[in-house]
Amino acid sequence: PRTVSDGTSLLLDSRTAGDEPYMLAHNLKNVIVLVDKDRVKSGLLAIDKWKVDTLLLDDGLQYLHLKHRLDIVLVDRQAPFGNEFLLPRGTLREAPRNLRRASYIFITKSTGESNDVLVKRIRRYNRTAEIIECAHKPLYLQNVFTGEKVPLERLRDTFIGSISAIAAPESFEGALEKLGAYVDLAKRYIDHHYYTEAELISFIKRCIRRDLEMIVTTEKDSVRMPRLPDAKLKVPIYFLRVEIEILSGHESWEHCVARICKPQPLLPPERFFA
Repeated sequence: PRTVSDGTSLLLDSRTAGDEPYMLAHNLKNVIVLVDKDRVKSGLLAIDKWKVDTLLLDDGLQYLHLKHRLDIVLVDRQAPFGNEFLLPRGTLREAPRNLRRASYIFITKSTGESNDVLVKRIRRYNRTAEIIECAHKPLYLQNVFTGEKVPLERLRDTFIGSISAIAAPESFEGALEKLGAYVDLAKRYIDHHYYTEAELISFIKRCIRRDLEMIVTTEKDSVRMPRLPDAKLKVPIYFLRVEIEILSGHESWEHCVARICKPQPLLPPERFFA
């Protein structure tokens, strides 16, 4: 297993760790972050070396070699079941009927409008899971290289460039426009793309020619960007810092957090595994 963070220090860069594990390790202080295809092996290491009492898996619903105390599933309100097909023909990792294994279901990208139709379909597969509606809430802009934080008001009536390598770039660009920015130039790469210095410099030059005031990317993209010499940074690059805002199901959310974070008696390692 690769140790991205031992709970006190970041031990790997984003290319070695992967962008998402690196971002988790950077944001979650005092949390051990491990990466391994064999989750049993990394789980045993966490228990043996750090005496953890909780293993939290990313994309863990379909990982059946570990016993699950609870399962959290995210359902995208904008495309809840993709094209209804499983990978590689579609975008689903599991069939919708397997929602029956979920303990909590988060409807993401909610707007505050009714989700009754979606909830009705979810209840066809799972009658007991607690359903929580949530949305991405922008907080501020942060300079990718200096860490300087800038209020969101800077985006209003500002012509900007957008660069991203995520699964749904149109959603990100739409969020910038909702904040009042004019996305005059948008560059998209495939999900998880690692940027080269030449790619960033080329995009900066295009933004200069259009007289754009700033470039905005996502936090996940920011950890995949190489450090640029100051002389090349003629246009500042910021990432949009967001957090999850709970819109409904607040009690269910608190219950979910309590179940994860409440200290549990240590079990013999063999009790963790199926």
